[in-house]
Amino acid sequence: MEHEEFQRLIRQMGDELYRPMPWRDDTRPYYVLVSELMLQQTQVARVVPKFEAFVAQFPDEAALASASLADVLKSWQGLGYNRRAKYLHEAAKRIVDKFGGTFPLEYDDILSLPGVGKNTAGAISAYAFNRPAIFIETNVRTVFIHHFFAGASDVDDKAIGLLLEATLDRRDPRAFYWGLMDYSSWLKSTGVRNNASSKHYKKQAPLEGSLRQMRGRILKQLTVADMPEADLRITVQADERFQPALQGLLAEGLVSGDDELLHLTK
Repeated sequence: MEHEEFQRLIRQMGDELYRPMPWRDDTRPYYVLVSELMLQQTQVARVVPKFEAFVAQFPDEAALASASLADVLKSWQGLGYNRRAKYLHEAAKRIVDKFGGTFPLEYDDILSLPGVGKNTAGAISAYAFNRPAIFIETNVRTVFIHHFFAGASDVDDKAIGLLLEATLDRRDPRAFYWGLMDYSSWLKSTGVRNNASSKHYKKQAPLEGSLRQMRGRILKQLTVADMPEADLRITVQADERFQPALQGLLAEGLVSGDDELLHLTK
């Protein structure tokens, strides 16, 4: 497919398939940051109500930074991968402490925020500031593999990045990426499943029986009440996963306390 033809296609699909979302209706960088961290490993339909509740409770960086981690984790419940909540809390503190409460504009400063990698920094630059940043994630891969690497395997992100550089609408990168996201969602709804063709594809491990599942049980219970470890073991139906799950949560600072009483970090 020619590059100009691809650009026209993304523009057309973006117009036809556009999905309104709170962080699209209001592209303030704080909203984009919250949405990007929530959307990691989580579908849009699950994120929207959690996002709306989260920003109602923590409407800006200052409100989030001044909150306790325990309150942030309670608001995050249901999204999983709770380290993201801790990163978001730390990012808000960094914005307040280092950047005077003003969300940083420059890419390297955005990249310095906890929990923000290169792709997330690129997404924030594009969505919040409409800058022509290059970033590659699952949806971007889906569209480019479908049109430029059909039937290929081990497609490298470097090859996709070169095509993205050549086709990105630099006048309105925000709308271009929205178009990619919505077109990718539509492709998947029609049965296109090409993520395994990417060299960087990693299949998500099932939740059932995983250490992640036990971590979630522990955190969920501690959002309800503080309790001794012995009682917590009974409540979460502890098995061999319990001790490594708890030790990980303690090491990461998500849970605090001692044998007498465990609680979410205040």
